[in-house]
Amino acid sequence: MRVFFIGFGQAGGKIVDMFIDQDKKLGTNSFRGIAVNTARTDLMGLKNIDMKDRILIGQTMLKGHGVGTDNVTGARVTADEIDSIISAIDTRGTHDIDAFVIVAGLGGGTGSGGSPVLARHLKRIYREPVYALGIIPSPEEGRLYSYNAARSLTTLVNECDNTFIFDNSAWKNEGESVKSAFQRLNNEVVRRFGVLFRAGEVSKMGVGEMVVDSSEIINTLRGGGITSVGYAISEVMSKHTKKKRGILRNLKDKFGKKQEAHEEVLLGEDKSAKVVSLVRRAMLGRLTLPCDYSTAERALVLLAGPPDEMDRKGVEKAKSWVEENIAGVEVRGGDYPVNSEYVAAVVMLSTVGNAPRIKELLDIAKETKEDVIKSKEKKSTMFEEGIDPLFE
Repeated sequence: MRVFFIGFGQAGGKIVDMFIDQDKKLGTNSFRGIAVNTARTDLMGLKNIDMKDRILIGQTMLKGHGVGTDNVTGARVTADEIDSIISAIDTRGTHDIDAFVIVAGLGGGTGSGGSPVLARHLKRIYREPVYALGIIPSPEEGRLYSYNAARSLTTLVNECDNTFIFDNSAWKNEGESVKSAFQRLNNEVVRRFGVLFRAGEVSKMGVGEMVVDSSEIINTLRGGGITSVGYAISEVMSKHTKKKRGILRNLKDKFGKKQEAHEEVLLGEDKSAKVVSLVRRAMLGRLTLPCDYSTAERALVLLAGPPDEMDRKGVEKAKSWVEENIAGVEVRGGDYPVNSEYVAAVVMLSTVGNAPRIKELLDIAKETKEDVIKSKEKKSTMFEEGIDPLFE
């Protein structure tokens, strides 16, 4: 899948920068991207996105100092300078891409406010689907960040073709500071979505038996809503196992075709069971957004790893297991051969209906809005009574 990333704000820019770095190291040439921000220092801190692809907006109003946590200003600046952002995207080239992915932290100001505005314009101008990868803050980051995330997410889900969510609170270790966790959390994001978004591209290892191309991903994501992703890895066959396989081959040579058939059955069953186990771990383990996976309307199962570790029967069994455990009946899947020392399973749960963290965010937003209204009413009453709120 060929993806055009737009990193919006500080978190979004850093994550897209990491996607580009990963793509360069793997030599897949599947990703391209730009970074958009209101803060000059954030753009200067990037390492892999070309300088010409780092877009500073709001210079006249903000002088390159950012909007802080004011996502209303972030949205206004984006709307004012949408033409310069679209121009940068066109200059970079869109003729061969399969989808746009806007990446943003939803708790701040620039990415939180600007992402929905950009998504609306991208959908109006281009035919390719527009997805968002939104990072929602943990409660420790402050109530204002949660309020921003809830307001942004409500609009973003309506503007995008689908919205992937990564919940910081589900991934931050106990006792770990938010600041020290950011780099690790960003790595977790890029590792999971890097495998998913590269699916279908021709690698150095060739084409998989059951190819998952861009249309499979796009069809799974149709219908909008919120999507969560599961991920699990397993090391490839150990030296000990390879030694046992060598012994089996020697027995085959000694006892002939009967032993050869027995070996193939044993090894086939082993690989098939390994694939199913890995997919189960991916879906039942820690998701990018904790949710009730049984409420997902569609799903996609992707296996990535060395070709000799792939197993068609295992993928089919894994798809059947996923289908039995989600609300919908559409489960797509396949493999993506890569040269690595592990096998990775990715399970994309599309349009989930029950995610407690999202409900919690919306409740916080509602309470915060009510508190703001009460505070304004209180100040208004005090002024009417001749009392200065500063000396209350």
